[in-house]
Amino acid sequence: MSTPPLLEMRGICKRFPGVVALDGVCLTVGQGEVLSLCGENGAGKSTLMKILGGVYQPEEGELLVDGKPVKINNVTDAIKLGIGFIHQELNVLENLDIAANVFLGREPLISPFKLINRKKIHADTVPLLKRLGLNLPTDKRLGELPIAQQQMVEIAKALSLNARILIMDEPTSSLTLTETDCLLDLIAELRKQGVSIIYISHRLGEVDRCSDRVEILRDGKNAGALTRAEINHDNIVSKMVGREIKCVYTPSGARVTHKFFKVRNVKSSRFPNQKVSFDAARGEILGFAGLVGAGRSEMMKAICGLDENGAAEVTLGDEALVIRKSADAIGHGIFLVPENRREEGLVTGMSVRENTTLPSLSTYSTAGLIQKGRETKVANEQIASLRIKTPHAETLVRNLSGGNQQKVVIGKWLAMGPKVLILDEPTRGIDVGAKAEIYKLMRELAASGAVILMISSDMEEVLHVSDRVAVMHEGQITGILDRADCSEKNVMQLAVGRSVSVSKPAFS
Repeated sequence: MSTPPLLEMRGICKRFPGVVALDGVCLTVGQGEVLSLCGENGAGKSTLMKILGGVYQPEEGELLVDGKPVKINNVTDAIKLGIGFIHQELNVLENLDIAANVFLGREPLISPFKLINRKKIHADTVPLLKRLGLNLPTDKRLGELPIAQQQMVEIAKALSLNARILIMDEPTSSLTLTETDCLLDLIAELRKQGVSIIYISHRLGEVDRCSDRVEILRDGKNAGALTRAEINHDNIVSKMVGREIKCVYTPSGARVTHKFFKVRNVKSSRFPNQKVSFDAARGEILGFAGLVGAGRSEMMKAICGLDENGAAEVTLGDEALVIRKSADAIGHGIFLVPENRREEGLVTGMSVRENTTLPSLSTYSTAGLIQKGRETKVANEQIASLRIKTPHAETLVRNLSGGNQQKVVIGKWLAMGPKVLILDEPTRGIDVGAKAEIYKLMRELAASGAVILMISSDMEEVLHVSDRVAVMHEGQITGILDRADCSEKNVMQLAVGRSVSVSKPAFS
């Protein structure tokens, strides 16, 4: 008699208002197996995993662990079954320290007064951080860490549960190449120890590297599976989207106006002693690369008036701008799509329509009354243009997948006709098909005369999309590479503070 799979999900169905999220989905995971779950945004991947993690309950279907039917009514039930969940959106408390986050809700107590044994949780956290290659004091407050390190703490929390099944939903979306390598090595080690891992990622190189099998979902249904020998980029994409997608650099067809957007002496709160200057052309996509913590996001926030202690001298065309607050930047047509969409880019309790028009409500009002019909028209235009998967414009943003939420953030600024569009990790958590759509849109915006500044930690994205690449290290631009000099080697050399030999002077 053969040993049953560690996990089986049979005929899982889940519906939300106006949406069939899952329609008879089946999934099987063996002990010590790495199964990657792929699909476009809105395909049902996260919903399926939230059912396994006890966040949602299915309307139909059954779950089996070790061949025995189980009911997972809540997160506690999942934990008892040895299921750990690393969510795409961070689930940490920034006001608590690392150790407190790792053991949140499971703190060991000292009798008889039932006080938290802080000495023990700090001691137990140290080896977890070491397994992830993190050299951080366990009493450091989460809010003081960059998003990448907060993500690693979330992973440490899951490891502390000694999970038999570990769900990783876009775990590397905010990680550097080095941190990603560390995580993938850790996955291989956990696999050897018999831990089963369900891995969700839109970075197909990672899927190829770590997976034993791949299961693909499309529109809430099973769309096919790949064995280890069948796993490659083209096979995954074909089953995900049913069409071939290529990501190659497309030269700008726009009439480029050099030095149209001039930035001088940018100072941010993170690097108050550094002053950064650069120029960007009208009609180009200028990529910003660098390791996490290099100061790219902070620099852009200072330019847009979002850093109260920051400063920048900005010229657009021949006009010197005064930007003291975000409203000033918006008034001049300079828009920022932030990295952290849920906290900085959206009001998740509002609809797609309301989020789309929120920055420019005065445009849609008469005598102080909002014209809902005009709002809906613009929202529907962005839904169609960006292929946002939503039943209608009145759907609450919190009910959309992460990638479709990102499209809503981009759409609200596109509706206002940007002169300068700054995109901070624009395709984080977005599937390969939607990425191609975003890249095409960026190129079209540049061709129409906009300045596009793109921050990305995805090396492939930087090299395939950018006309030029500015590289930052510890708050400074260490070099700006022309297209002919854009290579992974040159970018990484500059990212660690070293110089490179280029065909033209580094700074425009």
